[in-house]
Amino acid sequence: MRTAGLAALFLIVSATVTAQTPRPALLVVNKGANELAIVDPSSMKVVGRVPVGEGPHEVATDGRLAFVANYGARTPGNSVSVIDLATQKEVKRVDLGSHRRPHGIVVNGGKVYFTTEINAPDTAPRGPDAPPPIGAVNCYDPVSQQLVSWSTGESGTHMLVVTKDGSVIFTSNIRSNSVSAMQRGGKQEPQTTTIAVGKGPEAIDISPDGREVWVGHSQDGGISIIDASSKKVIQTLAIGTKRSNRLKFTLDGSKVFVSDLDAGEVVVLDAKSRKEIKRIKTGGHPEGILMAPGGRVFVALSDQGVIATIDVKTLEVTSKMESGPDADGMAWVE
Repeated sequence: MRTAGLAALFLIVSATVTAQTPRPALLVVNKGANELAIVDPSSMKVVGRVPVGEGPHEVATDGRLAFVANYGARTPGNSVSVIDLATQKEVKRVDLGSHRRPHGIVVNGGKVYFTTEINAPDTAPRGPDAPPPIGAVNCYDPVSQQLVSWSTGESGTHMLVVTKDGSVIFTSNIRSNSVSAMQRGGKQEPQTTTIAVGKGPEAIDISPDGREVWVGHSQDGGISIIDASSKKVIQTLAIGTKRSNRLKFTLDGSKVFVSDLDAGEVVVLDAKSRKEIKRIKTGGHPEGILMAPGGRVFVALSDQGVIATIDVKTLEVTSKMESGPDADGMAWVE
């Protein structure tokens, strides 16, 4: 009887552990709680919460590990949390040293790429006339645990995307009104092309076919469309957003979703015609956007600590779930 009882207990514990690590899973960083929330997308319930560094803004994953950029709050953050998704525990906190304010983060080819807004020791003069800090793109290898950094030469380096083959990194530089295109070649330093765009570029994404990079201007209501091959702006759109914060292509590349933080809505554009399709009222302040398989679009409403689900076909909000305070960046685990 004792053996049978232990076996039954083992089965119950195993089932509980399995339920806590669903596949697929939605990962959400809650800035106000300094945590990563793990969500079961079938029930849309939080099944795990993992403490990370202060002010986490973005998250990326390779399917086994999650990497959280700890941006910080009043004090600039300088770490990336590494979370084992099976155990739901932080297994390492990568110290970035003088590189501070880590933000946009992507996993590509086994490497973790992320931006830092401050790329120097804290010795610069302070005050209104002080020069703005210069940003960087960083590459972390989880296997060798080596960290390499490349300066963009620009200010406000915030979000980034990487081509599928990892050959080019595009970053948005908010304070410099530019995009940096970093062409990589072997072990040499990347060759950087600086592309002038609209005012306050922040939101950025690359089309699924890799041909275009779209950049949302948070301060003038526009979008710059960059030809990824020539690294030149080929079109500028005026979509009238008050503060565009994130921009994402649908998985099939047919539509582009733009979160307008101050207007409380998501603007949907036709990627081919460049025309507006709809403005979706979210009932909150939309920030992070994630495109999930099966036609669901997840939007983080930071002021409510809620994840809204939008149907990609009907373009209607179909449900909402509580995630945690200041929900923002998200990632998808298959």
